[in-house]
Amino acid sequence: MASASILKWFPGTLYNTALNVVVLHYKNISHELKIFPPSVQFDVLYKLYKYGCLAKLRGELCSLDVLTRMLKVVDKRHLLHHCFQALMDQALGGHGSKISSILSQAYVERCSQDSALDQQVTFLAEAGWLPDAENILTSCQTLLANSTQPQQMTRALECCHRHTTDVNSIFQAYSWSVKALQALVANFPKPPLIDVLRQSAKACVLKREFKKAGLLIKQAVMIATEVFGDKHPKYADTLIDYGFYLLNVDAISQGVQVYQTALEVRQNVFGGINLHVAIAHEDLAYASYVHNYAFGKFTHARTHAERAIELMLRLLPEDHLLLSSSKRVKALILEEMAIDNPNKDVEKKYLAEAHLLHKEALALAMRAFGEMNVQTAKHYGNLGRLYQSMRLFQLAEEMHLKAITIKEQLLGPEDYEVALSVGHLASLYNYDMNKYDKAEQLYLRSISIGKKLFGEGYSGLEYDYRGLLHVYSIQANMEKCFKYQNVLAYWKLLRDEAQETQTSPFNELTEPLRVTDTLHQFMSMS
Repeated sequence: MASASILKWFPGTLYNTALNVVVLHYKNISHELKIFPPSVQFDVLYKLYKYGCLAKLRGELCSLDVLTRMLKVVDKRHLLHHCFQALMDQALGGHGSKISSILSQAYVERCSQDSALDQQVTFLAEAGWLPDAENILTSCQTLLANSTQPQQMTRALECCHRHTTDVNSIFQAYSWSVKALQALVANFPKPPLIDVLRQSAKACVLKREFKKAGLLIKQAVMIATEVFGDKHPKYADTLIDYGFYLLNVDAISQGVQVYQTALEVRQNVFGGINLHVAIAHEDLAYASYVHNYAFGKFTHARTHAERAIELMLRLLPEDHLLLSSSKRVKALILEEMAIDNPNKDVEKKYLAEAHLLHKEALALAMRAFGEMNVQTAKHYGNLGRLYQSMRLFQLAEEMHLKAITIKEQLLGPEDYEVALSVGHLASLYNYDMNKYDKAEQLYLRSISIGKKLFGEGYSGLEYDYRGLLHVYSIQANMEKCFKYQNVLAYWKLLRDEAQETQTSPFNELTEPLRVTDTLHQFMSMS
């Protein structure tokens, strides 16, 4: 009996072969696509993308009705982003109009005729094309304003939340978030639930309600993983917010891990030229800068900061507000690299570039927010630190005092941001202006706020303790020198213990709670 020969080629599945035939004869049968189930139509369009038939793909996805059908194929949403990003890349290369603009205009026109539209509300924002998403968001809010259904009410609340966050109305954002949470019911749909939890968690962080923020953002990440998996842009969105929370509760190394994962997911979904990818680069740059501040290792942070700016300059106007934050991060990194560099010419070059970036960032913030704004105050504080490095001490003092005044008026005297600026002014008085009594009082105030918010093991306390030791050493106050040497030693012990017990930020994510249980825990937290 003859033995069977070994196959060197395996035929594709019948379904895949059929898809190939449809794509091959697409021109003749494209009008029949609408009779296919959404999942089959999706596979045809994705095959067009894989074969590089972008003109044909564009013709289909420019239709709101087709896009709505494709958004119903929830398990392949990340693949839809691949298709969409390819069309946007083509437009950015000068080939045709942006599909985001076409869809945005069509949506606004349709809203004036049809109040039942719901599917495209978040897709453009999710994909990173925010100016076009803004038009849809405004139209969506108008449609939802008079609804009495909990799901629609929370969507309208999210519209308001995004607006109030943009204009830095922290307390309004928190108030809207609480209202959104109170509107949740047991069978609330998971996708909008994730958004409510995310937005509310961010508002809690800004209001320094860290326990509440931790509860909400961890629930959001777990539900997003359960609903969308770990390769979906919505999962990456929750990770960005989780990283923001971790950074604000002094879990810096964990924040770096989370931001790195978020960047990888977004790159896999969107490719390289995308605003969400740029923002993830910036977030990782800042987290890496903070994490490596004590070690003076900033190459990794600088790479991501420069990539963020490069992408934003390609995707946004030169005067866009998002560039303010990215330029600020790069300037902070360059300043530290300048201080650590023994070559005076290189130091001067880095400081000059950092100065230009800080001034540009401040101008953008001033134009967007005006003087009385936390972001503007941050830029003043950053300039104060830079002027100290440039040995322009009077200018440095002026900037720090401006930052403190604005932050105190907006956030109160006991806020974390106030403590940062107070500590920076103390450093200026201590090391460069010989105002030791003033420096001592400022250090003690910064320490008090830091311990109150984060406990005795807070990482930022080290710089204040070392500053006090310098003050007392200059003043020959041996009693207080000895006291704060012991305090610093105890602080180091607490930090070592914390490092030993620190686990992966993903280990803290187990099973999500029921909506009602989450709401009950939130309301019971002081």
